[in-house]
Amino acid sequence: METKNRTTIITEFVLLGFTMDPKINAALFVFFFIIYLVTVTGNSLIIFMIITNPKLHKPMYFFLCVLSILDLCYSTTALPRLLADLFSAKRSIPFMACVFQLHVILLVEGSECQLLVVMAYDRYLAICHPLRYPILMRWGNCYRLVALVFIIPFMFCSVPSIFTPYTVCNNQINHFICEMLAITKLLCEDVSASEIKIFAISFLTLLIPLLLILLSYTFILYSVLKLRSAGRSKAFSTCTSHLGVVALYFGTVMLMYFGPSSMYSTDQEKYSAIFYIIISPMLNPLIYSLNNRDIKGAIKKAGAKIPL
Repeated sequence: METKNRTTIITEFVLLGFTMDPKINAALFVFFFIIYLVTVTGNSLIIFMIITNPKLHKPMYFFLCVLSILDLCYSTTALPRLLADLFSAKRSIPFMACVFQLHVILLVEGSECQLLVVMAYDRYLAICHPLRYPILMRWGNCYRLVALVFIIPFMFCSVPSIFTPYTVCNNQINHFICEMLAITKLLCEDVSASEIKIFAISFLTLLIPLLLILLSYTFILYSVLKLRSAGRSKAFSTCTSHLGVVALYFGTVMLMYFGPSSMYSTDQEKYSAIFYIIISPMLNPLIYSLNNRDIKGAIKKAGAKIPL
């Protein structure tokens, strides 16, 4: 008890990462570098195509553009430091840099959940209420929805963590980033209150959005089944890519955040984080571009204009 009551001023954290084996780190460097390269290229290409192609100036592609920006923020917040740490013996991160990384990841994580709800709502209106869609999804409403995408997670995720004082007894984080659950394990006080708070915030920012997405697609499925076969296949093609992204993202995030953090090993949290922070941002542009005729057509036209 005496050790836990001691206050130590921590100026930096040490990210333990995966291993200190140089051969494994070299292989991991190549693996994560390729992922980061594909992530930046794929998401940048989607953003460029949507901005420069007038045919893609529609609400659905506007939200997809915002998703690509969030994915770039996700990867750029975590991967460059991870790549540098793979060849570093110390792997230290300044206290304020760790706090900044933590809050950016919380904000982006929450914003992506809300954005996926907005994208599901957009598809619901387009398929179930096509005549009202141009009015309900006019550009002013799209901008307001995107503003809410950032305001809601800021209020529920960032603000509570900013204004809650914590005393940390250890500066070694068993993770490759400054992640909330990993840092919670370093607290001097009883973590049960923090676990309850994390569960409550996860319920608001993860479970409720997922239920809204599933509700939207229940109505979409009901409407699509009443369409003719031609219209049915087109409607399904616009939704399958979004459902794939939802399944990948929510599946890994909810696996990690639901239930008290003490029930999971930090290694499990670390490897789960690889999927939603590193793998998911890479796969999102591939899923959307391979499953969307408009984006594939825009990429082909742009490629045809490039002189060989």
